[in-house]
Amino acid sequence: MRFLPVNPRALLVELDDLEQTLALFAALQRRPIDGVDEIVPAARTLLVHLQPGAPDVAAIAHELAQRDLSGAIERGGARIEIPVRYDGADLAELAALLGIGTAELVARHTGQDYTVAFCGFAPGFAYLSGGHPSLDVPRRATPRTRVPAGSVALAGSFAAVYPSETPGGWQLLGTTELKMWDLARDPPALLQPGMRVRFVEITTNPIAARARSTVATGQKGSQTPASITHAGPALTVRATGLQTLVQDAGRAGQAAQGVSAAGALDQGALRRANRLVGNASTLPVLEALAGGLQLSSQGSTVLAVTGATGPLTLTRADGRAWPVERNQAVALTDGDSLTLGQPVTGLRSYVAVRGGLAVAPVLDSASRDTLAKIGPPALAVGQPLPVGDARASSAVAAPELAPPPLPRAGDTVTLDITLGPRTDWFTPEAVALLAAQRWQVTQQADRVGLRLLGEVALTRAQTQELPSEGTATGAIQVPASGQPVLFLADHPLTGGYPVIGCVAPWHLDLAAQIPPGAWIRFAPLAPFAEIEGTSP
Repeated sequence: MRFLPVNPRALLVELDDLEQTLALFAALQRRPIDGVDEIVPAARTLLVHLQPGAPDVAAIAHELAQRDLSGAIERGGARIEIPVRYDGADLAELAALLGIGTAELVARHTGQDYTVAFCGFAPGFAYLSGGHPSLDVPRRATPRTRVPAGSVALAGSFAAVYPSETPGGWQLLGTTELKMWDLARDPPALLQPGMRVRFVEITTNPIAARARSTVATGQKGSQTPASITHAGPALTVRATGLQTLVQDAGRAGQAAQGVSAAGALDQGALRRANRLVGNASTLPVLEALAGGLQLSSQGSTVLAVTGATGPLTLTRADGRAWPVERNQAVALTDGDSLTLGQPVTGLRSYVAVRGGLAVAPVLDSASRDTLAKIGPPALAVGQPLPVGDARASSAVAAPELAPPPLPRAGDTVTLDITLGPRTDWFTPEAVALLAAQRWQVTQQADRVGLRLLGEVALTRAQTQELPSEGTATGAIQVPASGQPVLFLADHPLTGGYPVIGCVAPWHLDLAAQIPPGAWIRFAPLAPFAEIEGTSP
């Protein structure tokens, strides 16, 4: 085993092959290690997240090194046929790369069973091992910003079906109408570890063609919470701004199903907003991107706005208006409205209401995962927002200490990082450049991550394909272009581009508030070094 740093509360365990990885994962399921919070299995690695207060990563690495990898791995299971229309954007190019025709490529793809090895990247995204040995192909040099749901794809030695529309760098062979992920189904993921899968061409196979018309079709599914009957106070959305989402502390513990934690990008601002109105710190709030959000009160409500700085206006029902302060409780009577202006510093504001938002949870959280499309959709004009029961709330809190300063476009922000887990995949010059050079946040910035642009791209020392492995929030992933992507809360759980470093947990809130046009400097906490473990 090899133990690689991720951040102060996570490490990556590298093993020889998929068999060893699954053996260690099975051993940890049978006998968990105290202090381990969550494990993300991948092709040759396990990403191990630690609980708060757990022993440090070195102690956990020592414990992991003692585990026996000789245990049997359960095989077999149900067999699923996936009807495919082979019309993928990369079909012809990939066939040419392999030196065969498209018909032969399809024949190899459909010619034998795959096995579901593990799940990751996104809910319902299953990594399928096996298949024809020649179908070991590289990812695209630059990932697509949009891969349609139902896309059937190859990368490395794995096959997969994209369960929803996401970014992705896999090679696209075709499409299927089978739902890979559906919250109305138990379990939601169609493909589970151990299942056998065979792809079938629908244009030539009459059985598959009939299946296409009878299976559950479409990709949207029921990813949103059920409506709640409510007769108490509420907020009405008069304007949404650029994007406003319901967020809470996130849905931790779902990584094994390919579901990220999501949740508020600025967790500190979430907690401050809730405390100011007397709520438990993890209750659902509104996360507003930029300005323009306007809420009117039905009945009496108490709100607080934290996060980004900028104008905040209270308007009475009779039209009188005046500015009010952020980071303090604001009382609204029936018909009053609150409007968030364009931020002066920062990017995201958080609006809490006393009693919390009465939103039905999805997988134990009310947060919206924009990559997986789980949870309440973005707010719409005219939408009512029921307010929860405030009787369980504590007294409204006094304003707290001043929140940390936030950047504006053009500012330079310094983020502490841990080098690893794949720092040694880059040249020494590239590792030095990561810290020496400023990186600008481009307009391609959202809850999934920030695409960065530097004057000089990062150069890899190792150019081979990296098998898919778990990625943490704050990971600085470097695609073949050499221009990094900084992952935020809605990032894919696994990826196939090397991660050169990871933002320290204490700077994740700040990273979420960096607007496009600002600059980032990375400050490594220490030189890259493997974590010492003692293998048996």
